[in-house]
Amino acid sequence: MIDLVRIKRIFITLVKIAGVFLLLGIIAFFSLRNMLLQKAIAKISHKVKTDYAATFMVQQASFTGISSVQLTGVSLVPANHDSILRVANIETSIKLGYALFLDFRLGNLTVNDGFVNLVSDERGRNFDAFLHSKDSAAPKTTDNKPSTRNLAKTAYKLISKVLNFIPGDVRINQVALNIVDHKQQVSFSMQQLVLDDEQLESVINVSSFKDTLVGENFNQSWHIKGTANPQKKKVDVQFYNTDTGHVQLPYLQDKFNLIAGFDSIRLKLDEVELDNDELNIKGLASTTNFMVNHPKISSKDVVIEKAEFNYVFVVGNNFVSLDSASTVRFNKVNFHPFIKYQRGPDTTYQFNVIIEKTSAQDFISSLPEGLFTHFKGMEAEGTFSYRLDFLYNENKPRDLIFDSRLEKEGLRITKYGEANLSKLNGDFMYQAMENGRVQRNIDVSYANPNFVPLDQISPLLKKSVLTTEDPSFFYHRGFIDEAFRQSIIKNIRKRKFARGASTISMQLVKNVFLTREKTLSRKLEEILLVYILENNRLSSKERMFEVYLNIIEWGPNVYGVGEAARFYFGKSPSELTLSESMYLAIIIPSPKKFMWRFGKDGELKDHVGRHFHSLAGLMIRRNVLMQEDTMGLTHHIKISGPAKGFIKISADTLVNDSIMLDENRSEEHTSELQSLACISYA
Repeated sequence: MIDLVRIKRIFITLVKIAGVFLLLGIIAFFSLRNMLLQKAIAKISHKVKTDYAATFMVQQASFTGISSVQLTGVSLVPANHDSILRVANIETSIKLGYALFLDFRLGNLTVNDGFVNLVSDERGRNFDAFLHSKDSAAPKTTDNKPSTRNLAKTAYKLISKVLNFIPGDVRINQVALNIVDHKQQVSFSMQQLVLDDEQLESVINVSSFKDTLVGENFNQSWHIKGTANPQKKKVDVQFYNTDTGHVQLPYLQDKFNLIAGFDSIRLKLDEVELDNDELNIKGLASTTNFMVNHPKISSKDVVIEKAEFNYVFVVGNNFVSLDSASTVRFNKVNFHPFIKYQRGPDTTYQFNVIIEKTSAQDFISSLPEGLFTHFKGMEAEGTFSYRLDFLYNENKPRDLIFDSRLEKEGLRITKYGEANLSKLNGDFMYQAMENGRVQRNIDVSYANPNFVPLDQISPLLKKSVLTTEDPSFFYHRGFIDEAFRQSIIKNIRKRKFARGASTISMQLVKNVFLTREKTLSRKLEEILLVYILENNRLSSKERMFEVYLNIIEWGPNVYGVGEAARFYFGKSPSELTLSESMYLAIIIPSPKKFMWRFGKDGELKDHVGRHFHSLAGLMIRRNVLMQEDTMGLTHHIKISGPAKGFIKISADTLVNDSIMLDENRSEEHTSELQSLACISYA
């Protein structure tokens, strides 16, 4: 029979013993805690000195309450560099309930009078040593095996650790972030930041100074206000300017030639949840009157009045994605993006965009100001929806998926903007441009003696140009999906923009309606204008090809086929032979450098002959030419027009390096012709 009384006495005795040990532990902790704190600081100082060649110092450190710690004179100074960190006073407390389970969380945090310095000067950068861990220099094994680490759990653990470390009560006073990049200096001075009872508010004074005679000072006061609960993983803050209403981002203009700003930004985090080995992160980001200006984007300020991004990020065991449940809204247009990166065994990159059924006029009116200047004033009716699918597998690059589909209902342009595409059907004046300057005006009409109707141009030249520039011109609607696929595959492999996929339609729109500037704005306008031109049948293919042949550059101040035939051969376009036609076709990509294809004897080089025969073979396989049409094909053509003088000058004075460069370009162009053979006319 169980003796309950005895068991009770034993239990009480054990509790008393445990209580004594707990009491002794508490007494020991309070007796030794300052010594343990000093040892912890000494350990950190030693590690910083050993691993990063820097000095970490705390002038005084002590416990001031049961769980509160006060640090004074905190500094971090790299060897032979300016200080990275100096703080006069830090006070914080540890939540003991969590600490018992080795989960260290701060109860409150107060920081007074300090700065963080990031300096780049003639001595280097003072923070470089901290960008790389000590172990990063160690050789790594490359067994090509995918990592077995669970990305979702790793990300959740990291996010939770960071957010849990942020206390619910924060007060920061007179703390600055200073960025010094040689003569450019930017300071973000936080006058005060308070997080109390989930309410967050801060004022940051921003100043920029350029240490040159022409440098301009910059001063603004930014305001951050909202709510934050790090432990619940929820944030909702707004960021705006208290002075002029428009936040300007300093430093970017001098560093990257980028000007950017906005009226306000809202950042919201609603959920960070791990469920069935998948991490879901949901929230919102929005901005009003966002402005950006960069020479690669547009020659004008690009402004988006209102943009909103409802995001859903999903992290799995071996992938990271922006889920299709996400929504991007700019002005009146909504679309759903999907982006996914998946690591081994097959590393894949996936991108999808879906634009729901949208009013055509809403879409046009929502286009960012400054990015689509030629669409200003355009009006349309009807609706459309759009879908783009992209998938690239590193192990199977040739299986790349690129599929673009647009479904329209009653879509029609009722009024054109600055780019009146219908002018192609009548007489107009074309402005030949070079480096942003007008070379001369070219009259695209029968009043111009050099204008040549399409039916008076040698069929051999038309076939040659179509084969080199756009084999399926008369059958596509402005774009060739297969050419885009091949272009993307090559650019990914080369890890740079090594090949484009421009059609004759795109070249025509670029020349007639747009500038020659290489900007994102111009390229996007080109794509949209080509789509409108081709899919609304605003001009016949024959007329488009006729205009194209009569305006393209074919040499130094030589424009159009009429001028080109006389400049090189002293004859009319209807009299051109196959060899002469092929020559004119292959120089279109770089017409002003035509002389590089000739040797000192005034004859075309042998590699051009190989190019001719490669082109002829391609045309025969496509049934563009018959075998007998190539009888007598030769690169020993006679240049009898004014171009002859350029060839003589080039042979005597120009360097071989440029000649070799052009030979390489010619061979690359030949290989592209061969790769285009997979594109059918249909």
